[in-house]
Amino acid sequence: MADHPVDEKLPALKMATTGLQHVAAMYAGVVAPPLIVGAAIGLSATDLTFLTGACLFTAGLATFLQTLGIWRIGARLPFVNGVTFAGVAPMTAIVASTEDKSDALPIIFGAVIVAGLLGFIAAPFFSKAVRFFPPVVTGTVITLIGISLLPVAFGWAQGPDPAAHDYGSATNLGLAAVTLLIVLLLRRFTTGFVKQIAVLLGLVAGTLIAIPFGATDFGPVADAAVIGFPTPFHFGAPQFQLAAIISLCVVMVVSMTESTADMLALGEIVDRPADEKTIAAGLRADTLGSAISPLFNGFMCSAFAQNIGLVAMTRIRSRYVVATGGGFLVLMGLCPMAASLIAVVPRPVLGGAGVVLFGSVAASGIQTLVRAGLDKDNNVLIVAVSLAVGIIPITAPEFYHAFPETARIVLDSGISTGCVAAVLLNLVFNHLGNKDAQDVTHPMEAGEELTGTSRAPAAP
Repeated sequence: MADHPVDEKLPALKMATTGLQHVAAMYAGVVAPPLIVGAAIGLSATDLTFLTGACLFTAGLATFLQTLGIWRIGARLPFVNGVTFAGVAPMTAIVASTEDKSDALPIIFGAVIVAGLLGFIAAPFFSKAVRFFPPVVTGTVITLIGISLLPVAFGWAQGPDPAAHDYGSATNLGLAAVTLLIVLLLRRFTTGFVKQIAVLLGLVAGTLIAIPFGATDFGPVADAAVIGFPTPFHFGAPQFQLAAIISLCVVMVVSMTESTADMLALGEIVDRPADEKTIAAGLRADTLGSAISPLFNGFMCSAFAQNIGLVAMTRIRSRYVVATGGGFLVLMGLCPMAASLIAVVPRPVLGGAGVVLFGSVAASGIQTLVRAGLDKDNNVLIVAVSLAVGIIPITAPEFYHAFPETARIVLDSGISTGCVAAVLLNLVFNHLGNKDAQDVTHPMEAGEELTGTSRAPAAP
């Protein structure tokens, strides 16, 4: 009996090239979170390179867990795992509320460890409770993720230092605009592999264009070692603060919801429908990968939906191809020089690409909301109020100024507050005493649109 296409092992060269394609499609999404958080902390170029490499390394480990699996861990589907964008806004809120910035990463790592372990324990139960996270909830949260991150792109576009004389200059904004234009042109006029890596190519082109303007610094590459290892707890032993833990536990719920939707979609694409057992195993891989990640200085991990679209487009369904991609991620994490390349990219260039990168997250959320049944008044109210609550920290940053600092770690994250509001409102309007509640089941029903899944961001 022939192997199912998911379990097929391709020739070595094809395995390597298609594995690299998966890495290219998600690379920008993996390196952006450490860049955002590292910049918020004020890390040096060396430490920023180290953090980026650590996130690549842990993404590879999490991908191994998900594709190859051990025991009841891993969906054993062609899933690429990487740093979830859902955690970026709460993590930057933790950084902002931490007086000594050197404690910020240990606090984040401690919260990720706890959230990962709790998520691992909850995985089999969550796979049953997923009906409480329909598209009206997940779509709202994903939209908020994109909206929350766009100000970061706008800040990058102006330059690396708000105190610098050229911050917001025509040169910086011009570099951002040119990079954005290049990405858009590549997305419009190319196909296949080139189209998938449009953001990556845009970053390269923007960096080269920035050289004559003196905006590109190759120092980080020259100073980086060829071979290195993400030393465990490089930034200090994890610290455990309740408010930070609560905030990232909310992120874990969001991440698990999105991963469930992705598994349902991918199962249909590869003709191996994801049942409750598969979903529970996949969630265990996500959560265990997240719990292990801080040991090597990485962040919370989750499935990347742009790679699901890549599977659908190429029709190469082998999980071993994606596992090979995970191997490349590990190798990149063990090569500081490779990780340092992203530190060369000028901040305005990152800003231009970030408009597409983060904007696509919000667009993905809107796509999910389209499936939410917004012709129903109840769902319109849920989305309206949840978005309003989630946007408060963005439009009125001092809104919660009178609250204790620990509470503000949660309240200042529009993703966390918006998610809680959406879940509670969905329970009130669509479940409690509602005879139509049985119609609201999974975040994505099998057989619905399969390539427009909820996980973002793409290398769009």
